[in-house]
Amino acid sequence: MPDRPGAGPIALSAGEPAGIGPEIAAQAWAALKGELAFFLIGDPSHLPGGTPTVLIDRPEAAVAAMAQGLPVLARDFGAPRVPGVANPVHAPHVVAAIREGVELVQTGRAAALTTNPIHKKALKDGADFAFPGHTEFLAHLAGVPEVVMMLACDALRVVPATIHIPLSEVPRHLTRAGLEATIRITHKALSDMGLPDPRIAVAGLNPHAGEGGAMGREEIEVIAPLLDDLRAEGMRIAGPLAADTMFHAGARAGYDVAICMYHDQALIPIKTLDFAGGVNVTLGLGFTRTSPDHGTAFDIAGQGIADPASLIAALRMARDLAG
Repeated sequence: MPDRPGAGPIALSAGEPAGIGPEIAAQAWAALKGELAFFLIGDPSHLPGGTPTVLIDRPEAAVAAMAQGLPVLARDFGAPRVPGVANPVHAPHVVAAIREGVELVQTGRAAALTTNPIHKKALKDGADFAFPGHTEFLAHLAGVPEVVMMLACDALRVVPATIHIPLSEVPRHLTRAGLEATIRITHKALSDMGLPDPRIAVAGLNPHAGEGGAMGREEIEVIAPLLDDLRAEGMRIAGPLAADTMFHAGARAGYDVAICMYHDQALIPIKTLDFAGGVNVTLGLGFTRTSPDHGTAFDIAGQGIADPASLIAALRMARDLAG
């Protein structure tokens, strides 16, 4: 281990301690200990009782440690974990773990970064966290002007063109420049992943893709002209399409990724198809970052019923993309 020459361990940031992150990290180690190497950046006291752990002082030690227990780059988060109850004392340490994970990947000491879910309100309350979410914070740390959030499972890849903003603000934020950047970043990323001529389907914003202007003009004024120009460059793009007919099995067979206009238009279909196995991939960072496609799940934290499938899929995808 690791399973391919030259591959390094994956850094896993702790995420919100009061959520299911500590539980699924322990479960992921049990499932993957013979397959790949990763290490947790977090407080080992937050892990479920009885979790085999190996405290490491450097990422490189994770490779040998995996066979004995979950490797932990131990950081004191300042207070015990109470499942389901966020503690503001933890918030600065949650942010610091993400920052450290990025630094380790950027300096080549970790092959990729996988992030456990955060609770944005808890970080805002406890650490004055100024970002709408993980994706925007990672773009800030990477020093890139724009990144793309892709959700992926075996059945579907989706990219929302706008992310963590109120639905009422989507039309104002849906600009030609922003949509073009999203499509170009996605096209390049899929090409880098082994799809040299990806098929891209683009949803409309309005019902029935605006129905010729009867239900909105964003398709006519913003989306369609851009897609025409990109098709003229040689990109394989379909749209703007009615979102309510884009996600059945027959439609999905016709494209490699769907570009959607807002958060729920993208996330509802993928979470319906594969709630447990979806993975969040950030495109355009300059390094590999994945995360589970679910939240902190305060309502089930500490009950021993959390499903680690999405984190396991995220770690596997991080390995594959980094490799």
